[in-house]
Amino acid sequence: MKKELLGRGVDVINLGVGDPDTPTPAHIVARLAEAAANPANHRYPDYEGLLAFRQAAAAWMERRYGVRVDPVREVVSLIGSKEGIANMAVAFVDPGDIVLVPDPGYPVYHVGAAFNGGQTYRLPLRRENGFLPDLAAIPADVARAAKLLWLNYPNNPTAAVAPAAFFADAVRFAERHGVILCHDAAYAELYFGERPPSLLEIPGGRDVAIEFHSLSKTFSMTGWRIGFAVGNPELIAGLGQVKTNVDSGVFQAVQEAAIAALTGEYGVVERLRGMYRERRDVLVAGLGRVGLPCDAPAGTFYVWVPVPRGMTAAALATRCLTDAGVVVTPGNGFGDAGEGYIRLTLCAPAERLREAVDRLGGLNL
Repeated sequence: MKKELLGRGVDVINLGVGDPDTPTPAHIVARLAEAAANPANHRYPDYEGLLAFRQAAAAWMERRYGVRVDPVREVVSLIGSKEGIANMAVAFVDPGDIVLVPDPGYPVYHVGAAFNGGQTYRLPLRRENGFLPDLAAIPADVARAAKLLWLNYPNNPTAAVAPAAFFADAVRFAERHGVILCHDAAYAELYFGERPPSLLEIPGGRDVAIEFHSLSKTFSMTGWRIGFAVGNPELIAGLGQVKTNVDSGVFQAVQEAAIAALTGEYGVVERLRGMYRERRDVLVAGLGRVGLPCDAPAGTFYVWVPVPRGMTAAALATRCLTDAGVVVTPGNGFGDAGEGYIRLTLCAPAERLREAVDRLGGLNL
């Protein structure tokens, strides 16, 4: 439907995809240009990543969270965190194994398990529970049989942030049931209150967990495809063994640029966070005026909007597109528990968000 409208020349405002609209900071681009000219970077890269990149990632973890990790045994580079998330199932999920996934949630948690013969058990994220999974409600037989538990905070698509107390409960759950705790921290630096915790800060977290970090959202580098995983050395080794057999590592010039990002002046991240905060406030206030009231997101660059009574998520998303030329994502695209919501992104300038709100006001919701 979007392609049809675009083909007719309609000015479509796309608030459906979480892809930053701002360019990568200039000092990162400059470092890539310099590194790309070095013939040493034209050869196969190391599978696990340049030691200098892993050292930069380890130093970043210590600065941000006070967590010291061994860059050799506890850090591995990723071709974007999506690759690592999918390959966790290749490394650790056998046919018939159960993987606990949030619902709604990033589809790759389920897809990775399904592609490797695993079964997913969905953990509903409800507003009344702060969009946190109720770990105590997981049946005992399911918990005993589970291989992985996926968490993601700040959360896509609900924009919720988890407190340290919840992470502590998750660590205890993993310890009791022998579950590998996997935390997708792609939005770790996109928050609007206190800094969200790392799972590795939590007592016992390093024994049971692996955490996935991405430069994509933090530094507007989605197209660069680079991230890293950090955590329990056995889990890092398992993921690294898969990568040794199925990929050839990250282009070293990109790794050098990523070092510049992780070690450079951090004001660029704070400025991006401030920009998203301004956009958030514009969009949330506007949606409230046009009949789509919602909670202000605590993190990420998403807004999770309840659908008016009597409508489905798909029906509202269709009306937004066909009658207002605004692309939004129906919440049930992230799982059945996402029904009743639509997701909008903040990846458009504030003036385009205001225009989107004006158009949605014409729907008379």
